[in-house]
Amino acid sequence: MGDYSEEDVGNIISLEHVNVQIPDQSLATLFYVVGMGCTRDPYLNVGLNNMWANIGEQQFHLPTRPAQVIDGFIGLVVPHLDGLAKRLEAVADGLKGTQFGFEQQGDCLVVTCPWGNRYRCHPGQEQFGDMASGMPYVEFNVPRGAMAGILRFYQTAFSAPTAVESDSGGEFGRVKIGRHQSLLFRETERALRPYDGHHIAIYVANFSAPYGYLKQRGAISEEVRNHQFRFKDIVDPADGSGKFLLEHEVRSLRHPMYNRFFVNRDVSQSQRSYRRGWDAYTPYLR
Repeated sequence: MGDYSEEDVGNIISLEHVNVQIPDQSLATLFYVVGMGCTRDPYLNVGLNNMWANIGEQQFHLPTRPAQVIDGFIGLVVPHLDGLAKRLEAVADGLKGTQFGFEQQGDCLVVTCPWGNRYRCHPGQEQFGDMASGMPYVEFNVPRGAMAGILRFYQTAFSAPTAVESDSGGEFGRVKIGRHQSLLFRETERALRPYDGHHIAIYVANFSAPYGYLKQRGAISEEVRNHQFRFKDIVDPADGSGKFLLEHEVRSLRHPMYNRFFVNRDVSQSQRSYRRGWDAYTPYLR
């Protein structure tokens, strides 16, 4: 008889967005909206200094400032890989002279944005549950010897289920989020990119416990306002040693944007093959 631990989701309910700065909104629109098939949030940040780009129930936040790059990969689930490849081919000329590129690797398409962020784009599959479009994981490269301490941190500070797993790239640590999302940490011998301030946003069911834990250790980088706080130092509870830097925007379920509906368009729609009533991407209704 099993212990049913696979049913546990821990305190971190969802990963909502990844924030990376970009220096050019027009190139970002060409890449994220036209190429990748994201949908620009029609309600918030509709000016020229920021863009929120929806993919399923998650977002990219893309403020206009010097570029930020995650040392690792952002995992995405997309409805049709062949359609994604065709869109990326169509925007390639407009992204010449940047770091943009893409290639098929196994069952996923690996895409590099104009500024160097890398995306693994997967079809829907069992490990991502019923996610038809969205962001199931972010994978970070970390220094050799850091993974165990990082997992202990999330276990202690956030009561998050964790696991050590292996794939074709070797061993990595998984911090489980909600039903089918994760933060992944993979050790590497090479020198890492210096941390540049990119951040992730998470929602937690128990807000006071992680806040109290981090406050007691002087780790809060932005005090509570609008039902959220921030921190960036991931410290091993076993010995107090710093293991990694990653700013977290930690939101309670009382945050006004919790469970906010994100508009997603059907990227297969076109003038020549238009289907009435299919402008919105609603896979579960079809």
